[in-house]
Amino acid sequence: MKLQIDKLMIWYLLLFSAAMLLSACVDSKAVIGTEDVSPEVVLKLNAGPNNPRNSEGDFIKLSDGRILFIYTHYYGHSTSDHATAYLASRLSSDGGSTWSQEDQIVVENEGQQNVMSVSLLRLQSGDIALFYMRKNSLDDCITMMRVSRDEALTWSEPISCIMDQGGYYVLNNDRVIQTKSGRILVPVSRHSTTGGEWSRGGILSCYFSDDNGKTWLHSDEVPNHTDYMFQEPGLIEQEDQSILMFFRSDAGTQCFTTSKDGGKTWSIPSRSQLVSPRSPATIERIPHSNDLLAVWNNNLTLNPEEASLRTPLSIAISDDKGISWKKIKSLENDPDRRYCYTAMHFIEDAVLLAYADGSYLAETHWGPIKMIKVPLSWINQLY
Repeated sequence: MKLQIDKLMIWYLLLFSAAMLLSACVDSKAVIGTEDVSPEVVLKLNAGPNNPRNSEGDFIKLSDGRILFIYTHYYGHSTSDHATAYLASRLSSDGGSTWSQEDQIVVENEGQQNVMSVSLLRLQSGDIALFYMRKNSLDDCITMMRVSRDEALTWSEPISCIMDQGGYYVLNNDRVIQTKSGRILVPVSRHSTTGGEWSRGGILSCYFSDDNGKTWLHSDEVPNHTDYMFQEPGLIEQEDQSILMFFRSDAGTQCFTTSKDGGKTWSIPSRSQLVSPRSPATIERIPHSNDLLAVWNNNLTLNPEEASLRTPLSIAISDDKGISWKKIKSLENDPDRRYCYTAMHFIEDAVLLAYADGSYLAETHWGPIKMIKVPLSWINQLY
């Protein structure tokens, strides 16, 4: 069986997305940097000497109302995913409008290559959990968890979330969730086992804990009876307590699979209506609502040279569990830049988005993190 996308399917997706764009009456006003724009750039963590790349962070609200942002700070000269990096933080005391000027190191580089890709989670116990990848080699990249019981002032020693077999596991930033039942779910993509050959295509699954991370179990793998690559999964708990997993693929869209048993087993994946290159999306539930908010590369083209580009960066809402998407708007649309690895954090009547803002023209392609504050009213309004 092959999850095949032919030209007819592509045209359907293009027409469907174009119709949604027209229904939202989106125009150039929706692009950051033009006049009459409501979204606001609140922080840019530029690359510099001995800091060639910043990327893959996440947010957490502290008990005193401040917002903590922890991200991957590369040092040295290389921007490779395997180059040296540690975890650093910035703080905001005014709802994300301004941020501290100096980094604080949160986790030193404890890997042979790096530590990277942050997920932060307020546990039901009140503690804060920090998840990240400890990367040693192409067959040794494991998800680690630390816990803070003093609002991120100090952190426990790391615990491995993957105890059954070694290998190279990718956990994207802003991905870990805790369900209403208290289960912590860590979605990962395995690309090699210990001593095995590394593969670009991943085997998707979850590691889950019912005791606040003391012990971990492994879910069934997401079935893949196709020739397409699955990578970089994320999770949402729906209102019926089913778990929606979304992930990037080279099938022309973001793909979805569902679990009805708390993340232990997964349905046959299907394409979503989020037309996309092989790049990650971020999807979360809007607080006090059943609506979902997605940020992804809404790349609508049949040109093979452009189909892989991670631009534009778009935002949309679904009110039917991700089946359809509306109010699609462009956040960034520079064709020479690449936007990806978005962290999402809701604050009252707005959402903070922090994403890698790289360049296709620069030799390294990587560089700064851009953070923007987007009013929910701007997302919902029609032009």
